[in-house]
Amino acid sequence: MRAVLQRVKNASVKVSGELIGEIESGLLIFLGVGEEDEKQDADYLVEKIINLRIFEDDKGKMNLSAIDLKKDILAVSQFTLYGDCRKGRRPSFFAAASPEKAESLYQYFVEQAAESGLQIETGKFQAMMDIELVNDGPVTILIDSNKNF
Repeated sequence: MRAVLQRVKNASVKVSGELIGEIESGLLIFLGVGEEDEKQDADYLVEKIINLRIFEDDKGKMNLSAIDLKKDILAVSQFTLYGDCRKGRRPSFFAAASPEKAESLYQYFVEQAAESGLQIETGKFQAMMDIELVNDGPVTILIDSNKNF
């Protein structure tokens, strides 16, 4: 699984003009599921993300995590994180999981993140979404459960 984390001052997601998810200060997570991914990949990402020290302490150092500060999370499924652009001019998505598998693991990720006690908002799986955010920093982190980067 792959995740792009953005530290945000606020973020929201709309589908067909309807607001379906919104957070204040916290993390916007774009989550991609690969064909080879399993529940342990989601478990790894949840644990890594909620404990990642990317929020500043009172000395301005990134020493605090989302769990430390009770930050909100907006998790949005994004299969394009598995786009391979090494050949040609159109990305290949062969490494992305099937929609059924991806939705199951995305929902599992959300459920596991919610067990942390943090407020978790979501997008809508397989929908065209409009996402608005105000970056904080900006701080953007890439995480791969296979530790490819």
